[in-house]
Amino acid sequence: MPVEFTLLEWFVYYLIAINMVAFFAFMADKVLAESGSWRLSEVSLLGWAFAGGTLGAYAARSLLRHKTRKEPFSNRLHAIACIQVIAFAMLMLWFTTR
Repeated sequence: MPVEFTLLEWFVYYLIAINMVAFFAFMADKVLAESGSWRLSEVSLLGWAFAGGTLGAYAARSLLRHKTRKEPFSNRLHAIACIQVIAFAMLMLWFTTR
């Protein structure tokens, strides 16, 4: 018997996966920074956050103390988070008024 997923379930699984990827990308960058190796670009780290991994990015920043004072990186991450909160609020408003 095949398992069928709703669009909402797929979205939740996507968010879980992308947040894990973002967390581990920040972790990898931290390890690379400590070893003096080539690093992941800030664009790629912000890209993972923009793709939906903002919570994972914030969790990694907090737990690993990585990129917490780096500007303009922090401002860009905060801007991505604000855009996502506004988009989520607008989406919820749209679904509740239909």
